[in-house]
Amino acid sequence: MRSYRLHPTKESAGTIGSFSALCIALDLKSNHFADALSIPSEQRYTRKVIPKKDGTDRVVYNPHHLIRKIQHRLNKRLFSVPEIIRWPDYIFGSIPNDIESDSELDGTVSNRDYINCARQHCGAKSILTVDIKNFFDNVHQDHVCEIFTDFFCFPTEVAEILADLCCHRESLPQGALTSSYLATLCLYKYEGALVKKLRHKSLTYTRFVDDITVSTKVANYEFGYALSQIERTLSEAGLPLNLQKTRIQYASMKPLIVHGLRVDFDEPRLPPADPRKIRDAVKNLELLAASPGYRASRAYRKDFNRCMGRVNKLGRVGHSQHSILLSRLKKILPLPSHMDIERAEKQIARLKNDFLKPGYQDTIWFRKRFFVASERLGVLKRSFPKKADELRNELRAINPPKNHV
Repeated sequence: MRSYRLHPTKESAGTIGSFSALCIALDLKSNHFADALSIPSEQRYTRKVIPKKDGTDRVVYNPHHLIRKIQHRLNKRLFSVPEIIRWPDYIFGSIPNDIESDSELDGTVSNRDYINCARQHCGAKSILTVDIKNFFDNVHQDHVCEIFTDFFCFPTEVAEILADLCCHRESLPQGALTSSYLATLCLYKYEGALVKKLRHKSLTYTRFVDDITVSTKVANYEFGYALSQIERTLSEAGLPLNLQKTRIQYASMKPLIVHGLRVDFDEPRLPPADPRKIRDAVKNLELLAASPGYRASRAYRKDFNRCMGRVNKLGRVGHSQHSILLSRLKKILPLPSHMDIERAEKQIARLKNDFLKPGYQDTIWFRKRFFVASERLGVLKRSFPKKADELRNELRAINPPKNHV
């Protein structure tokens, strides 16, 4: 019988044994941490409310640039490194793809996105879906500290500093760069035993961040045992179930849906209405593109990018309409305006000025602005190639350092 990785595991034998070692590991100075830790709680994050499709609001927090820098380094040098963390095959979302996966995807790179998560349940006859209530809010700072001490084997001094910089008001803030990794790890002590019990019942278990799915090829399956085991496991970790979002689907006249995809076939498929809606969106965009000057507007660019994302979704599930609709979109690419020239000139002038500031060229914020400017020149070249080349030469002179994270 094939063995499976039941828990996330720390692969490297090394550890960060002191605060000075932490500074070396993240290539940061001690004052970076001192300055970040000294920021008052109310100034560490900017709160933003985003309306959700169901009418409720999602609250996200944008971290202060000093805290963002440390979290970025943690992601790049700790959480996303396969040589440090190996993830079990049932976890998807917000973790890196890996080549040597324990998953059942034959000979392919394991892509940990929602499509491959849904793929694990293809051919199911009965499906249970469970949602963890207020997932990030319910991961307490003490729990985060335990992850750093017990999983990563860091000393308490290091763990408490990192937990402080990764949490906001004693819990994980949605929007912080490290929150998804830490939330995914918060069940590392408990989830493996749950998965083993469910596999003994021939049940397939996956978790996509806070969405748990359990399926079986048995029709009209009674999920009472599975649900009670999930609830008990989450309770051990201090995580409550969202009972309002717990539901069971059985194969019948209605398609079985996991993460918005049909799984009652050998491969995930979009529900029938989705391709029609995407075709309609492309047709509507073509009509907008025919309006004089509209292709050069910012509104059109926003509509185009949204439509392109939807068309690419067809490609991810191998839909036959993908190449056709993609070809149609390429004929109506957004066009630049004279206002875009002015914006690009101002943006590059600011970058050139900031490039001269000591150490600023190494920052995440500078790199992000640099690549946004570079992308803008790609659009500019469609109508103003000479001006785009001129600005491109100016941009090349202030390239941020390579391979710096």
